[in-house]
Amino acid sequence: MKKKDCFYLGKIVKKYSFKGELLAKLDTDEPDLYDNLEAIFIDLRGNLVPFFIESSQLHKSDLLRLKFEDVNSEEDADALIKTELYLPLDLLPKLEGDKFYFHEVIGFNIKDKNFGTVGTITGINDTTAQALFEIDRDGIEILIPMNDEFIVKVDRENNTIEVDTPEGLIDLYLEE
Repeated sequence: MKKKDCFYLGKIVKKYSFKGELLAKLDTDEPDLYDNLEAIFIDLRGNLVPFFIESSQLHKSDLLRLKFEDVNSEEDADALIKTELYLPLDLLPKLEGDKFYFHEVIGFNIKDKNFGTVGTITGINDTTAQALFEIDRDGIEILIPMNDEFIVKVDRENNTIEVDTPEGLIDLYLEE
């Protein structure tokens, strides 16, 4: 399994018991969706290694208490602290309407209500305070904030996202 075929679920943050149980902080709005997993991939030195789950349960809202098969001591558990958890993309719940996963919209076209076709989404920059669509328009990079007020419609059938940006925002990137 390669990372590009998976999504980041969270990170193991600490031990829970002396029997090898661990607590993972999940990067999701709906942690209860991941309460009954049979297996999970753990990033060990750049390789995704499958671990089978003996038991799991939600612990304090966004933490998942995990007991892996063959992790039976504090020493075994110590080796997994701060490792990242991944799951195959096909386990992501399907999103409806105007909600979307970042990886899902790469390659979509962006159309602005006033400007028209802007270009193709080449990436999402989520390192800033507000996530940004990175759009390629004939070799020029245009950044549009992923603001709920700007996103009018996500059209999965036609791989298009319609936005309504403030007047002049797109032109800022196109002026010489």
